[in-house]
Amino acid sequence: MPVILHEDVPFDPFRTGATYQTLVGDEQGSTPFRIGIQTSAPGYRTQLHSHPYMEALTILEGEGEVWMEGADPFPVSPGMTLVFPANTRHWFRVSGTRPMKTCGVHASPHRIVIVHDDSPPVQS
Repeated sequence: MPVILHEDVPFDPFRTGATYQTLVGDEQGSTPFRIGIQTSAPGYRTQLHSHPYMEALTILEGEGEVWMEGADPFPVSPGMTLVFPANTRHWFRVSGTRPMKTCGVHASPHRIVIVHDDSPPVQS
């Protein structure tokens, strides 16, 4: 069983204000799932998006807010795991003064992101 030392995994630029470390998975789709750690700066917000598969997102550090289809925005903090069913639109943003670190598990050999333009309003 391989062991992945996070300190040995390079940080890939993600979008302005965030970096991503792919811990499990590659562009060739050689694993049945993908795991990555995203570090997002204060004020960062993902695009409104969905995935054609289930995603689980664990908050490791920092604080933020999440919106998912069918729910009002709600606060998130370390010790919480969110499970987004396939094709469920969602976003998250960093609300604290420190970066927010999340660990995402994508139930797919490829990370597929479908971006939507009809973003619901962000509540402060």
